[in-house]
Amino acid sequence: MFDLKEHSHTRYNLLTGDWILVSPHRTKRPWQGKVETLPADDRPVYDHNCYLCPGNKRADGSINPPYTDSFVFTNDFSSLLKDTPDGSVNIGGLLKAESAKGICRVISFSADHSLTLPLLPAEGIRKVIDLWCEEFETIASDPSIKHIQIFENKGDVMGCSNPHPHGQIWAQNSVPLEVQKETIQQKKYFEENNKSLLSAYIELELQQQERIVLENEHFVALVPFWAVWPYETMIVSKRHVQNITQLTGDERNAFASIMKKLTAKYDNLFTISFPYSAGIHQAPVNDGDHPEWHLHMHFYPPLLRSATVKKFMVGYEMLANPQRDITAEWAAEKLRSLSEVHYKQG
Repeated sequence: MFDLKEHSHTRYNLLTGDWILVSPHRTKRPWQGKVETLPADDRPVYDHNCYLCPGNKRADGSINPPYTDSFVFTNDFSSLLKDTPDGSVNIGGLLKAESAKGICRVISFSADHSLTLPLLPAEGIRKVIDLWCEEFETIASDPSIKHIQIFENKGDVMGCSNPHPHGQIWAQNSVPLEVQKETIQQKKYFEENNKSLLSAYIELELQQQERIVLENEHFVALVPFWAVWPYETMIVSKRHVQNITQLTGDERNAFASIMKKLTAKYDNLFTISFPYSAGIHQAPVNDGDHPEWHLHMHFYPPLLRSATVKKFMVGYEMLANPQRDITAEWAAEKLRSLSEVHYKQG
């Protein structure tokens, strides 16, 4: 008899319309691949060589203010620029390009060089959320901006170029691919059911409880049924809102709390500062109404078997479609079993 926990199968990603291959039996294979040494995790409270610490000089010569909480500034090496000239290329209908404009901001989470999100008090994370909301409102007031992406790359293996805990905001004059796909899926469901896709999804997940990692009054953290990364999770607001500025004060506190507990569980998994890429998905801006959109945050961590064995997207995954070995249910059970208190603070 077919069993999701034992037999190869494909799973549907209801947010994008994509499918992934799940091969549970492959967790039994021996590992003789690459094993790396652990990065040092002994950062000081202040580093005089850090471009993000208070009072220090940044790469462009600017001096950071003596900030004590969060600090935000325009990226000194922005990938998107406001003054890019308009233009396009179309050669024979085959070679196409369009100019891209936007704003790239950097947010230092705190003045303390050593405090990642799970080590910050919930009140500190709440201040980060408040700053996200302020930046979102300010950036969205520019009618040329169509999408605002808030994200964090944590750890050097995820391409983080500065160890001071920080995140970024990229805002652009177009809607990026993943958000386009999620818009299509959510809009289709909303028009057919007069209810948000993620409202229906988390109701089902809360009934089954197989993939739930954390829950509070206002948010749910779970391993998505269609998860690709080994310990991928998603935080979803219980109330159907389109963007973070619509969250109440209590909801912002609950968001901060569940974010702290989830990232603490990540660190506790292999007793390291756990790397990931995480980002908030929310409705496009200056693009009409999007009642179908439901606020959520993705966490994509690369570690697989240990603190030194990572998941790589190679071979079949690059040429065909994503594949994973451990099931979403197994990953959720593992994360659920871990303490909500960080190993350094326990």
